[in-house]
Amino acid sequence: MAADQEIQIADDGTAEVSMTAARANLTRLIRTVREDDRPAAFTERKERRAYVVTPDFYEQAVKDRGLVAQLERAINDGATEEEQVAIGLRLFRVAFPSRH
Repeated sequence: MAADQEIQIADDGTAEVSMTAARANLTRLIRTVREDDRPAAFTERKERRAYVVTPDFYEQAVKDRGLVAQLERAINDGATEEEQVAIGLRLFRVAFPSRH
């Protein structure tokens, strides 16, 4: 296999593999994500097209996005500053569970 078809680690720590080489490297890519606890990306023409993340990462991202959307709605719906702060605190507690 050519070197450009191997899994490469980008500057941001993301493991990358081309779409062409994905089938041959899929098991290894998933293992890298799980063992190194870092995301991986499928690339096409050197651009990232899709990511592989651990279930914990994905579940946390879904929770985080839900809280951010809730805060955006509160701001757009005219929530008081106190209500916005309360929502922001919930977001902080979810994002940083060991700091509260």
